[in-house]
Amino acid sequence: MNPLAVVTGGTKGIGRAAIEKFLAQGFDVITCARNESDLLELQQTFSESFPQSKLTYLTADLSVRAEVDAFIAFIHQHNTPPQVLINNTGVFIPGQVHNETEGTLEKTMETNLYSAYHLTRGLLPGMMELKKGHIFTICSTASIIAYPNGGSYCISKFALYGMTKVLREEMKPYNVRVTAILPGATYTDSWKGTDLPEERFMDSRDVAESIWSVYALSSRAVVEEILIRPQLGDLD
Repeated sequence: MNPLAVVTGGTKGIGRAAIEKFLAQGFDVITCARNESDLLELQQTFSESFPQSKLTYLTADLSVRAEVDAFIAFIHQHNTPPQVLINNTGVFIPGQVHNETEGTLEKTMETNLYSAYHLTRGLLPGMMELKKGHIFTICSTASIIAYPNGGSYCISKFALYGMTKVLREEMKPYNVRVTAILPGATYTDSWKGTDLPEERFMDSRDVAESIWSVYALSSRAVVEEILIRPQLGDLD
């Protein structure tokens, strides 16, 4: 039986790259996203590329608590506790605290923080019982450096980074590893339409490779966080 990884927001960017990497390494993967046609395309593409592994999905909007609970139940139906959880679901709505649209904070926190909090809580018992597992949370350089047009996004990513640090301390006795990933500008759909050249951004596959490298360490070691930026540094 293949080990199991759960990756949220798996149809694009870092999530898609992480799924591809773990399938290539012999994992089965469960993922979710809001767009069913994107999920179906993902499943069809990777089933052809990695016939030895299985990709399963559920259409879900993890900013909605009921749909997080449905995704947790869907994962439990597989009767195999995941060895890896990658909390990748996120949204970026540019703006400033004093002028962003009413409701931006709530939507951003529900998507970026609450989804990871509730999903992690739902899957932790199996990891804790087996004393085996690794939780990755996709934070951001915005988790440690605020910027003027970051608004609620920065607030949510600071909070997500804090949650990851707390979880790391809590999981030490259970041998469950916890890692925060803090990527800088990565070329994903969020940057489509930009005037900047693609070469100015990191490739999503670089982030996925870093996740796999950390996971592949022995259980006696944990990389608590990875700060990874474009070679030329943050965007101005």
